Amino acid sequence: MLTKIFQSGGSQAVRIPKDFRFNGDTVEIFRAENGDVVLRAPQSSQRGDALFAVLAQFDDDFIAGVAARDNEPPQERDAL
Repeated sequence: MLTKIFQSGGSQAVRIPKDFRFNGDTVEIFRAENGDVVLRAPQSSQRGDALFAVLAQFDDDFIAGVAARDNEPPQERDAL
């Protein structure tokens, strides 16, 4: 889809079609390795906090069980 580029003060601006509207008032912009310019909704700064909160729910017994399982020899199975 093509859209218009226009001047807004001393900067270029891009008209974003209604179908691609963002929620909020900021977007992240960066240049991909292939040179494309990419716009995306900003990543929540709380994503890492949520991950750590979930991981903190695992107790020591669970962690010990996972570690013990990883130390067991691989199962022998019949070929398919």
